[in-house]
Amino acid sequence: MPEDSEIKARKTRADSLRNRERLLAAAKAAFTETGAEAPLEDVARRAGVGIGTLYRHFPTREALVAGVYAREIEQLAASAEALLADRPAGDALGAWLDLLVDYMAAKRVIAPALRADPGEGSQLYASSGSTILATLQKLTDAAHAAGDIRPDIGFEDILRLMSGLSQGYEQPGWDAGARRLLSVMMAGLRRP
Repeated sequence: MPEDSEIKARKTRADSLRNRERLLAAAKAAFTETGAEAPLEDVARRAGVGIGTLYRHFPTREALVAGVYAREIEQLAASAEALLADRPAGDALGAWLDLLVDYMAAKRVIAPALRADPGEGSQLYASSGSTILATLQKLTDAAHAAGDIRPDIGFEDILRLMSGLSQGYEQPGWDAGARRLLSVMMAGLRRP
């Protein structure tokens, strides 16, 4: 039977994980609304924690920005498995590309801060592309294997389409237009 100190340590770790997750969600919301320079006191308030808790988890603004970005990449990659488990592969591909639009809209706000960080942020930013490409490849392969998308359209074609769709992602309102174009793109990818 666990001792009281073991139970307390597990509870503290669980509380700490919850606080970290709340801080990341609050920071994403604050950064999306006001930019990566949003006041950290506002982030802590939104998360329902004190500023000391924020600094225990993220000692610098750069660490918080990198944490938000890493969480976005992790969630985007993990969502592919869940989507493939819940729906046909072609639909999973379309739903994931819609999530990619969300990711790009968030990236627009925090990418400049990541690139300016000579440490963890810039390294994270540089390495994130491989995770996204591998996930897109996996979903494309699954959609092909299921016969849900045209056989003459390959991963590189989808990548080119998404590259074109991403043009201007740093502009306000880009995501609404991107979603319209994504709908057209997915209709064209369906197997006749």
